[in-house]
Amino acid sequence: MTDDLPLSPLEEDDALAAEYVLGVLSLADRSAAEARMRNDSAFAARVAAWELRLDGLNDGYAEAPAPDLLPRIEARLFPKAQRRRPLFAWLAGALTAAAVAVGAVVLLAPAPAPVIATLGETDAPLRFEARYDGATLTVARVTGSAASQGQVQEVWIIAPDAAPVSLGLMEGESLSVPYPQAPAGWTLAVSLEPAGGSPTGAPTGPVLAAGVITDL
Repeated sequence: MTDDLPLSPLEEDDALAAEYVLGVLSLADRSAAEARMRNDSAFAARVAAWELRLDGLNDGYAEAPAPDLLPRIEARLFPKAQRRRPLFAWLAGALTAAAVAVGAVVLLAPAPAPVIATLGETDAPLRFEARYDGATLTVARVTGSAASQGQVQEVWIIAPDAAPVSLGLMEGESLSVPYPQAPAGWTLAVSLEPAGGSPTGAPTGPVLAAGVITDL
């Protein structure tokens, strides 16, 4: 019976990547898998592919509302003894707190993720940029327009001497996917495919733009 045949090394890697994404590994195995992702770009790509496949499972879970902490914060900041202050004093304190909050938002606003690849020439009618913030890879269209009706732009990542792996369809102006690392030397490309994406798992239409990932 074929069920008893051992897995090939590639099948074992694929199973490990799936178990990592599902969160069923032990702490030691999970740590080992994360260490391997930092050094093995091919294994990292398998993990990213499984994250894309299983992303729809999150749709079955509603977002948990954040707890209402404002009453407790107000109680800590304004004890009962201080709540009898004149109205103007309360307003002054509130305005000061608001100014501090606005200043903190401005100072702590995160910087945009760096550009790691430019897909297309500077003067090309259709051009894309790829950014990576350490956890998410985003490919955005910076010039040009979306595909015409009945077609879609599909984003691919290509390791050296390997087949392209689809990252997904660019339904809007950009595509963002969780990604463990953005390996330098790999290629990002956008192809024109029929609606719904490539039917073969590989690019079938013309390549609209491509670029090589650079070091951060």
